Amino acid sequence: MSMGQSKDAGDLQVATTPERPKPAVPPRPLALGTAAGSTALVEYTAPAFKEEDEDLEVKLRRIIDNVPVRVSNTSGSSAGAGSGDFHQYRQMRRKEQDRLARMDADYQKRKHLAEFNMRREERIKAAEERTAKKRLKRQKKKQRKKDKKMKPNADAEQNQKGESSDDEVDSDEDEETEKS
Repeated sequence: MSMGQSKDAGDLQVATTPERPKPAVPPRPLALGTAAGSTALVEYTAPAFKEEDEDLEVKLRRIIDNVPVRVSNTSGSSAGAGSGDFHQYRQMRRKEQDRLARMDADYQKRKHLAEFNMRREERIKAAEERTAKKRLKRQKKKQRKKDKKMKPNADAEQNQKGESSDDEVDSDEDEETEKS
């Protein structure tokens, strides 16, 4: 026989509990978006995110998802350091320092590349502005030269017309003198 148990498993006793008194303060009305069975004094409301905060949250989530978290050479559960723990510590520290150095070098490389691209864009823009200015100057010079060519031709035509009209007048006078 087991201790503390009766032979009959069917012998159960029913005990009654005293009725709970009703609270003096009526229950608070439920706010929208809260759980129906919540009895918390202060309800949690999720903060409204701004776009910048959402972007940061997305970036943080991507970093957490993509960056592996590795714990290697963890110490055992027994207290005290063994003879090899210092060497393990030095090795882990060296690996971490190397990782940080690579991250720093990568950051510097990206920074220099971004600065270079920015300076390059500025130089290209300045060169395009100079080229446009010189092109406009050449076009103006070409147009003036063309106008100058057209103007003497126009003057020459007017002169020729004027001279021919003078010739006609002279020829008329010559004819009159010859007749007399």
